[in-house]
Amino acid sequence: MSPEGTAGQLGAPLIIALLVVFYGGTLLISMAISKKKENADDYMTAGSRIGFGVSAASMTATWIWASSMYASATAGYTYGVSGPIHYGLWGALMILFIYPFGRRIRKVAPRAHTLAEVMYARHGRSSQLMLAGSNVLGSVISLTSNFIAGGALVAMLSPFSFQQGIVTIAGGVLLYTLWSGFRASVLTDFTQVMAMLGAVVVIIPVVFFAAGGPELFTAGAVNVTPQQQSFFSSDAFLNQGAPYIAAVLAYAIGNQTIAQRLFAVREDLIKPTFVTATVGYGATIIGVGMLGVIALYLGIEPAGGDVNNLIPQLAITYLGPVLLAVFFVMIIGALSSTADSDLSALSSIMMADVYGQNVAGRRKADPRTMLLVGRATMIVATGAGLYFASGQLNILELLVFVGALWGALVFPVIASFYWGRVTNVAFTAATLSAIALFVPVRFELIPMTGPVGLLVDVLAVIGVGVVLGLMCFGFFGTRVALVVGVLATVVVAPFGIGFLHDYTVLSASLVAYSVSTLVCVALTLRNRESFDFSLIARRTGDFDEEDDAVPGPIVQNPTR
Repeated sequence: MSPEGTAGQLGAPLIIALLVVFYGGTLLISMAISKKKENADDYMTAGSRIGFGVSAASMTATWIWASSMYASATAGYTYGVSGPIHYGLWGALMILFIYPFGRRIRKVAPRAHTLAEVMYARHGRSSQLMLAGSNVLGSVISLTSNFIAGGALVAMLSPFSFQQGIVTIAGGVLLYTLWSGFRASVLTDFTQVMAMLGAVVVIIPVVFFAAGGPELFTAGAVNVTPQQQSFFSSDAFLNQGAPYIAAVLAYAIGNQTIAQRLFAVREDLIKPTFVTATVGYGATIIGVGMLGVIALYLGIEPAGGDVNNLIPQLAITYLGPVLLAVFFVMIIGALSSTADSDLSALSSIMMADVYGQNVAGRRKADPRTMLLVGRATMIVATGAGLYFASGQLNILELLVFVGALWGALVFPVIASFYWGRVTNVAFTAATLSAIALFVPVRFELIPMTGPVGLLVDVLAVIGVGVVLGLMCFGFFGTRVALVVGVLATVVVAPFGIGFLHDYTVLSASLVAYSVSTLVCVALTLRNRESFDFSLIARRTGDFDEEDDAVPGPIVQNPTR
């Protein structure tokens, strides 16, 4: 099946009408909540007053993005039946793992806007800028991947080109998000997630039975390998599941789009919000990923050799005009809900971290200037996303790369909220050291043989213990985390050493975790002073209200 053979399935007038209705509707919602004089804090976190229904829907919509749908289908097409399960299940559990850490973060910083802002209050400028910089990179890549997904969809379903598709979608998202920022993003998410979930419930069964139903797995068995048929595929776990566990844990802790919702929801609603989002995300993404499995069993070749085209191909082949229109709205809703979150995250970072604390200073920051900075950031970010989207990069590789890179920050960030002895030097050195080793391992800049391969394997094995220990820490505390981490390292060592370096993505992710942890702990143990966490609440807060608290010196240990 070729792109030329599938173009124009909905026709230009219908595509235009669907886009006008969708983005026109979200614009009306945005206009309905807009204020003549916007508030800088509301623009970033909606005043930290979001209720359960809206917050749970927004968290679900932000995590369910078009790229995650496409990537789950890619996992299904590449690794078979266990691919979407590894992608969706671990991603869902990572949402669940956020909430215990989230409660701690909100306890020490109840009125913050970004995680980087909290790191500034906890450590100083270098830690803040590293976290802010990684989020700028991550959000731009996320924005890019959503534009790619939208452009591919428009090109497959209409006579319009990929370039026309990404420009239209980027303009639509920017239009309704620009004035009210996060408030517009979170309220339009509610409508978008309802449309997405309703469409998924209808579309996936229709495609499955139209493609042959249960008999598909018998007739299409000749198109799959034994590993692709297995629910317990080692290929799927080592190449997809394990790297994704590491990646999404890093996303959960380091991603500003998630942190922004954490700071926006009412503090007493954090747990039900994230539990609900866990269920919604897991069911939806695993279901959508099964479309990739269907394509695999059918022996379909991706149009133009691009796996991002798999979902639109199946939709065109097996859905009638009405359901095809519903499918189009589902994908547009998914990518828009995350694209507007990325724009809101980027604007908050520039408003609070760059202008609010590093240019003007928190006590002198002008809220009107902050709003101008936020809106200008959205415009520039949209332009950057369009520029990078023209390259049509592989979405799954982008997601895993950014998540693995964030792995260098996970332990230092979490430790900084619980362990008072962590210093700015420990945070900074740990992160930079982890990135310095992650990059050559991830891109195989040095041969993974001999002593180098052995070192990578040892660090990766330690990384396994770190990841599992951190997962247990939020729910069960330090003692259980240490026991699980040590046992995991001991159990994996005989199998992992001499083996893990063959799986580049996985080993690079685990190296990032282990190196950052080892360096952070080693430098922290040298420090005998303990940070007073009550200072964080005094050093963060609203910009639109006068705050008489004196921030005091930021650097906790000037001599270190």
